[in-house]
Amino acid sequence: MKIDEVRQHVTTPLTAPAFAPVVPRFTNREYLNIVYRTDADALRAVVPEPLKVEEPLVRFEVMKMGDVSGYGPYTESGQAIEVSFDGERGEYLHAMYLDNFPATASGREVSAYPKTVGSPNLYVDNGVLVGTLDYGTLRVATATMGYKHHELDTREAERQITVPTFMLKTIPGYDGTPRVQELVRTEITDVVVKQAHTGPARLQLFQHVLAPLADLPVLEVVSASHILTDLTLAPVKPVFDYLKGARS
Repeated sequence: MKIDEVRQHVTTPLTAPAFAPVVPRFTNREYLNIVYRTDADALRAVVPEPLKVEEPLVRFEVMKMGDVSGYGPYTESGQAIEVSFDGERGEYLHAMYLDNFPATASGREVSAYPKTVGSPNLYVDNGVLVGTLDYGTLRVATATMGYKHHELDTREAERQITVPTFMLKTIPGYDGTPRVQELVRTEITDVVVKQAHTGPARLQLFQHVLAPLADLPVLEVVSASHILTDLTLAPVKPVFDYLKGARS
């Protein structure tokens, strides 16, 4: 394979890449979102500067991807923390667990999504929307919400899922020290909200050393939403370089 041909590839193996070279379009992406209040000190211990924690709020999410170009259907779950950067309010993606390797590899390598393996699920059980997350054989989160109790304004639903998103991208060098270490920003675009509902909700988090969601304990459930949408993820842009100690 010629040098110019190698340069055209963004991942390995060269003859069977880990993920497709496409910008994924998400069709029928179904969200269960539960926003909860947690311990402020626990948040400050995990949110990297220069992001700021103003309200101790976390959004636990389970997302069932109905169809994704390049990846197919899969399910994802994680925690997003309410933060601000240079006066702009957004969310810091703390951790994401999913059951699709191409989506995991692409999210980490091309962007900066903190993705790792997990077994999330989203389903309806006896009038209740249920979202769960297992790590290996152990349950680490169970969320329940009344199924379609009240309609949610579609503009509010769009606002909830299109807030700016911040992530930490770290790529080690060959000596083990960071070669790239940046705070990056992205957002969701081309949104079509098809359904949106709200209702009563509960959330349980269970202690696990490699899936430590419970380190951000649930003190109070603030709100919940169930949203069905089509959308696209915008490319990430660096906003702070940790190695230079300066904004990008």
